[in-house]
Amino acid sequence: MSSKKRGKIKKIILIIITLAISIIAISGVYVYHTLDKLSKNSNKNQLSSLKRSKDKTDDSINILALGVDIGDPTIKSGNVPKRTDTMMLIHYNPTSEEVSIVSIPRDTLIKINKKNFKINAAHAVGNVDYSIDAVEKLLDIDIDYYGKIDYQGFREIIDSIGGVDMEITRNMNYDDESQDLHIHFKKGEEVHLDGAKAEQFFRWRKNNDGTGLADGDIGRIDNQHIFVQKVLEKLKSPKIIPRIPGILTTIPKYCETNMSADEMMKYGYNFVTANKIQTYTLKGEFKYINRISYFIYDKKFNKEILSKLHQSSSLSENSGLSKNNMRIQVLNCTKKDGLAANYKKQLNEEGYNSVSTGNGTARDESVIYFNNVDNTTMDMIKKDLNIKKYEIIDDNSKNFDIIILLGKNFTNKNIK
Repeated sequence: MSSKKRGKIKKIILIIITLAISIIAISGVYVYHTLDKLSKNSNKNQLSSLKRSKDKTDDSINILALGVDIGDPTIKSGNVPKRTDTMMLIHYNPTSEEVSIVSIPRDTLIKINKKNFKINAAHAVGNVDYSIDAVEKLLDIDIDYYGKIDYQGFREIIDSIGGVDMEITRNMNYDDESQDLHIHFKKGEEVHLDGAKAEQFFRWRKNNDGTGLADGDIGRIDNQHIFVQKVLEKLKSPKIIPRIPGILTTIPKYCETNMSADEMMKYGYNFVTANKIQTYTLKGEFKYINRISYFIYDKKFNKEILSKLHQSSSLSENSGLSKNNMRIQVLNCTKKDGLAANYKKQLNEEGYNSVSTGNGTARDESVIYFNNVDNTTMDMIKKDLNIKKYEIIDDNSKNFDIIILLGKNFTNKNIK
């Protein structure tokens, strides 16, 4: 090949590369400015409850996703109070690269000005700020961001991604003329859910004849989790690429959030590439109070969920240790069979994932040995383990950060 031809080929390659870089740059600017419109939709005056979380050092995040209903259809004015028909807390842990999606039943009992309310009414009373405050108090967490959408936006966004395919597992027949809502699916059929049909599937709880989900809203949440998984699968598929411009055009019209464009791009990528996405529903029981049925949230039934939400990416800013990677050895120093194994299970529920067990020399009193663990981290762990006696060691020959010896005085009550 002559040097002249090689020179032409190089020029062509250079032009192609330049064009590719230009297209990527223009696309990036377009995506950024489109997402930036979303954060401008938020009402900055209603976000006082988010101020507390700005001082935290932990880089895990909590996002409250709100789906609001149409309000009272008989009210024709523009400012119709709207309840949250769907409320999900999305927690991202950057250390484990895991996403936890926690659904909060809309009948959950909360207090507003010392009066009983269902949590779905918080938005109708005080908009986003009240919803955020209610969830923060309920779960003892800080919420960093929120996103809100109504059902019109929900339909449009599902249409923009091309809908999802769903196998129907039960007959669904429900009509509500006041909301122009008509749901008709047959058990066993495979249905392509466009925006309108997705709304129907998402909202269904019971049939016209009173049959349906025995546990009402809790069963509906299970359906919603199935739908969310289908949407996530669709978003991870290469087939979504040609639909991205349409999605980006649609989202700012119907969504409201306080996240910046940078944050949306960052966390959007993190969620799509996460190691694991798990869905949960708060556990509790239904109870009538003054003839009104409420869902009563109970901490003791939600240990696994709470451990996920309170599991920091690192226990101390300088330690580099997390519940996920901290090496713990539990030794049974009694004659009680299975004591260490049972304690390991409880530690796992608290978010400690690297735990081994064994047997030790008989002893009366339980003790914790902290090996090269800083004071801040140690204080946090002691609260979880709730064993009074502890010692500090500095032994690089040990393969564990924490060694727990279970003595005769140990009972299951020692762990929260």
